[in-house]
Amino acid sequence: MAVSAVATLLFLLVASPVAFAANHVVGGSGGWTQSGDYTTWAAAETFTVGDTLEFNYGGSHGVDVISKDDYDNCNTANAIESYSDGKTTIKLSKSGPMYFSCPTFGHCQSGMKLSVNVQDSSTPSTPSTPSTPSTTPSTPSTPSDSPATPNTPAKSTPTTPNGATGVFGSMNKFVIGVSVVLGALFVFMC
Repeated sequence: MAVSAVATLLFLLVASPVAFAANHVVGGSGGWTQSGDYTTWAAAETFTVGDTLEFNYGGSHGVDVISKDDYDNCNTANAIESYSDGKTTIKLSKSGPMYFSCPTFGHCQSGMKLSVNVQDSSTPSTPSTPSTPSTTPSTPSTPSDSPATPNTPAKSTPTTPNGATGVFGSMNKFVIGVSVVLGALFVFMC
C-alpha cells in the first residue's frame, strides 16, 4: 500500500505542471474573426509558458505567427508559421512577446491581429504600483522640428493587465494543483 501511494504521489508531482497550463480561446466565444477586439481581449489574460492559444475561425481566415516588425506593418509575407485548419492550437513554449495575424488580404489592417506577452512560468505576476504625483512643476515642452502629419493614425499600445489578474490566476492554478495532490493522497490513505 505504501509503495503504491508513493508511486502515485511521484506521478502527480511530475504531472502537476500539466494542471497549471491554461488554454486561452482567442477572442473568447467570438473566436478569431474580423470583428474581434484582440487588444482588449489579451489585456484581460495572463499568458504563461506552457499555456496554449486556441484559434477558432472560418475558412476565409488563417493564423500566421509573425515578427514584431511584420505585426506593426501587417506584413504576412514572411510568416514564421502558417495555419489554415479552422482550429489551431499553439503552445506558448518560451517567454517574451509573440505576434499573430490573419493572412487574408486586409484582415490584419482591419484589426485581426494579436500580440501577447508570455511570462516565464517561474516568474510570479506582481501587481502594478500606482505612481505618486510629482511635486516639482513640469517644464513646458518645446515643439519638435518635424512637421505634423495630419492623416497619420495614432498607434495604439496594447495595455497590460493589472497585477490582480496575474496574481489570482497564479493562485488559482496553485490551489488546483495542491487540491489534486491532496485529493490523491486522501484516496490512497483511506
